[in-house]
Amino acid sequence: MATIASHQVRAGRTTELGLLVLALALGVGAYALVGLGTADAVPTNWLGYAIGLTVLSLALHGVLRWRAPYADPVILPLAVGLNGIGLAMIYRIDLAEETGFSVRQLTWTALSMVLAAAVLVWLRDHRTLRRYTYVAMLAGLVLLVLPLLPFIGATINGARIWVRVGGVGLQPAEFGKIALAVFFAGYLVSNRDTLALAGPKLLGLQLPRARDLGPILLVWLVSLGVLVLERDLGTSLLFFGMFVAMLYLATERVSWVVIGLALFAGGAAAAASTFGHVAARFDVWLHALDDEVYARSPGGSGQLVQGLWGMASGGLFGTGWGEGRPDLVPYAESDFIVASLGEELGLTGLMAVLACYLVLVQRGLRTAIGVRDGFGKLLAGGLSFVIAVQCFVVVGGVTRLIPLTGLTTPFLAYGGSSLVANWVVVALLLRISDEARRPAPAVRTVTPGGGTPTGGPGTGTPAHGTPVVTGTPVGPGVGRAGGDGDDDQPTEVVRGVPR
Repeated sequence: MATIASHQVRAGRTTELGLLVLALALGVGAYALVGLGTADAVPTNWLGYAIGLTVLSLALHGVLRWRAPYADPVILPLAVGLNGIGLAMIYRIDLAEETGFSVRQLTWTALSMVLAAAVLVWLRDHRTLRRYTYVAMLAGLVLLVLPLLPFIGATINGARIWVRVGGVGLQPAEFGKIALAVFFAGYLVSNRDTLALAGPKLLGLQLPRARDLGPILLVWLVSLGVLVLERDLGTSLLFFGMFVAMLYLATERVSWVVIGLALFAGGAAAAASTFGHVAARFDVWLHALDDEVYARSPGGSGQLVQGLWGMASGGLFGTGWGEGRPDLVPYAESDFIVASLGEELGLTGLMAVLACYLVLVQRGLRTAIGVRDGFGKLLAGGLSFVIAVQCFVVVGGVTRLIPLTGLTTPFLAYGGSSLVANWVVVALLLRISDEARRPAPAVRTVTPGGGTPTGGPGTGTPAHGTPVVTGTPVGPGVGRAGGDGDDDQPTEVVRGVPR
């Protein structure tokens, strides 16, 4: 007879604490090296900066021990490390340009981490968000449309993606992506069977029914509206790409990816041939080194080419913290912070930073695989893909792999909206990973004679090495026997006793 051996399920908080020490050493050490490289002295505010970042990080670690003890132990240190490196680079540019962006970014960092802790405390179960599927849809669409409104909408660098209220500028699309991820996850988990199984086959592809194309056509039209009206190629690509990725996760149908890519490519090509500002972006991408395009003002390729030259001067190992000239590139602290890091850290350092993003996305996708309910799988997968595609769009634009966009690099670039939104994404991934890694409790089986069986099928995995108790595992996402596993209220299985 097969048996199931009990095993210790490690929460991973001690591992997380060790990785946090390493992440803080990277961020705080980089901040000190910037001062040494520019003025041969450690910055005067270094100690206060180090204490502040350490207290914030350890406080969030303590919240995880309290509210989400089984959360993934790698996600938080990665976010802290990337945030710290970004703060150091912004401080470096402050010294070169005599600006004060680093102080503001540190303030946004504190606010972001406090908000992430609040999400972890308030949201005890990620499946609660499924109740607000259509509320999230409405909120996401409103956030996308806000920059188009008079009086509060603002156009900066040719893109109308900003909202200014009381002197504070925000990018609502950064928060809209979270709301829309919640909506997509809730909608797709309810309609995945129809989207996956219905429809004819053509050349080996399972095509959707005409009426099932409605949601993807609506999302396509909204994304094109963002591209044309707000002149924002990056948000449009991010928004539509997230939906197509989550659609594939829900249905496992390649046809949805093919249809999605065809729709976006066709729409972008039509927009480039019809609207001048879209055509200008493609012209800068394809002919960046032409004298006419380089000298064009506004909308020339000077910023892009300066960034390329900066990364080329960095070489393999970089000029070193504080030894480069990132101030020669416009908006080096925000849109082109990747080029600034490439110059001072070199190809090796930049690849290490990208590897951190790769591991962060991998841990998010691993969470999606491990969580027991369909909504959590789609939400974790969608949020992980958002980070991945945002990094691809930013780095691809800076290196001329794709047209340049207005997106910011998560955690690294200057910008309060992006930083707050991405810390909320981290909090949601931590919450879902706590459910994914938490061992399911075992429910004791009741027999007609009132005895206690010694073994049998359906034995759950106990926590902390407790003995195996015969029964059916009951935990998040475990539904009635024969169900789809998405019931919010698990059912105890009682053998031989009529219910």
